[in-house]
Amino acid sequence: MTSAALQEMLLSPYLDDLLADGLSAVVVRAERDHPVNDLDAGSIPLVIIGITASDGVVGLLRVFDVVLVESDPSLHQITTVIESNPVAATSLVVLLRGSAALPVDHALAAESAVYSMLQSGAEFARWKAGTTRAPAPVDNEPAVLSTRNDATLSIVLNRPDRHNAFSRSMRDGLSEVLALAVIDDTITHVEISGNGPSFCSGGDLAEFGSFVDPAGAHTARLTRSPARLINRIAPEVHVFLHGACMGAGIELPAFARRVSAHPGSSIALPEVPLGLIPGSGGTVGITRRVGRQRCAQLALTGHPITAQTALEWGLIDEISVG
Repeated sequence: MTSAALQEMLLSPYLDDLLADGLSAVVVRAERDHPVNDLDAGSIPLVIIGITASDGVVGLLRVFDVVLVESDPSLHQITTVIESNPVAATSLVVLLRGSAALPVDHALAAESAVYSMLQSGAEFARWKAGTTRAPAPVDNEPAVLSTRNDATLSIVLNRPDRHNAFSRSMRDGLSEVLALAVIDDTITHVEISGNGPSFCSGGDLAEFGSFVDPAGAHTARLTRSPARLINRIAPEVHVFLHGACMGAGIELPAFARRVSAHPGSSIALPEVPLGLIPGSGGTVGITRRVGRQRCAQLALTGHPITAQTALEWGLIDEISVG
């Protein structure tokens, strides 16, 4: 589709009919002679993918939800995910279009509401029905450890046998210790790391969808929000990534002032292929680091990027072997 055709479609009174017939994505060639600068897709549930000849100002146009360079292999990954999960994919981009303009707390609440809605949807139900999951194991040790050394508070995610999968116990433990850092003015430096082979492999699949009432899940996320707490003390926080950094494993670090990653770190947002969206603050913190188009690209592929790519995007601040 050309930029001119996109403009005509978005302004057409028949667009609703196309959406009702199942249109969920379009691929548009960005053209300098027809830059569609004044277009805004707003709440239209349509993923608009812009294709450019090279990185440049054309790729920054606000109408595009994702911007790719010609021959980027992630185009096939993205369109495949959208075809399988159109409701989650379009819900993601509509949320991202407005998220950056909201205060962080309001943006987190909007993310949680969309995530909760999708938990009751057919796409997530299909994923649950096709996935065999063992019961959630009982933690033999605290899911979060903390130590204090003068003005420095060290926080360690501590479910190494589960690659620090983000469970309710970890969420609650992390919220509790972060709250201490918020209220204690004598803590001026907070370091967050993870025990075992990975910093955090994302949400614990054994607990996914275990809330009977999505509205209750929404309330729980608003009540216990590590993302909100990290944001409140962001200048003091330094996160150290290694191994798998999936879902919450990159969504929460994105709020910190400084993020260091081991060269072998693998970073991904795997939620959309499950019929969901990032639900630990990713649409808020990651967007504020790399922009909504990069955030959408990461979420709509579901595939990991390397530490080097994350550094080039600005998602992390340094690559370190320490």
